[in-house]
Amino acid sequence: MTQPLADPPAFLPLAGRAVLAIGGPDRRGFLQGLISNDIARATASCAIHAALLTPQGRFLHDFAIVEHADRLLLDAEAAGIDALAKRLTMYRLRSKASIEILADWGVAALLGPEAIRAIGLSGPPGTAIAFAGGVAFVDPRLAELGGRIVAPAARLEDAASLGLRRGADDAYDALRLRLGVPDGTRDLADALLMENGFDAMNAIDWKKGCYVGQEVTARMRYRGLVKKRLVPVRIDGVAPPPGSIVTFDGAEAGEMRSASGSRGLALLRIDALVTAASAGRGFDAAGAVLNAEAPAWLADPDTPET
Repeated sequence: MTQPLADPPAFLPLAGRAVLAIGGPDRRGFLQGLISNDIARATASCAIHAALLTPQGRFLHDFAIVEHADRLLLDAEAAGIDALAKRLTMYRLRSKASIEILADWGVAALLGPEAIRAIGLSGPPGTAIAFAGGVAFVDPRLAELGGRIVAPAARLEDAASLGLRRGADDAYDALRLRLGVPDGTRDLADALLMENGFDAMNAIDWKKGCYVGQEVTARMRYRGLVKKRLVPVRIDGVAPPPGSIVTFDGAEAGEMRSASGSRGLALLRIDALVTAASAGRGFDAAGAVLNAEAPAWLADPDTPET
């Protein structure tokens, strides 16, 4: 019997993302002292992922960064784009750097590795090429996520001319939940990077030197202070609201984050994850049972280099 053809690779414009441009001769030095990754790695052929933290090491914003036409483009959360621009302006001081929200630009997700290949992309996470008047790149966090197009909003649909279909509205959310990847303030409000996989997602450079919040982040790694991990969960029952307390054997074990359908994310104590796995049982949250499925890419915190 002839097997049905698989659906063609897909792309999806992301209404929840926005684009901010950093220009000027001091743009790299300005960002280097602020973000968790090394800005020297962000070029026209390589995107990076990074976070901006409070001085106490708590999450404020995360974004992909790629170079385009003498500017650094930040693919950031739309709901926080004004706050991000305001905070960067506060830090700018005398730096010769411009900060501009590109209202007529947008972001689209390339859903999975096949979609990356369909537009001519290949290579490791972060690999970037010119596309549709902007840039397309393999997601710098995790290749399994697919990629991104950062371009004038009117050009995002150019992906369809290469044979990509437009994906369902919830397709990106379903993919990143299955892989255990957080989505901005939905999952990370006031979070610590090391508890949320930023080390494994290529978003922290341990050798770049000081940045805002660096001391707390480094201490968590080098002193082995990571006690919780954000992990994907399968939900048996109605998805608990974000913030719901998660328990195991009646004891508090963590907190629910975002969810869609039968998939979600939860920030859980590592010792509780080990106990639940040994017992072969799930966690409880708001009347639902959560079965944790730590992804292969999310290993234990790195052992510091010697």
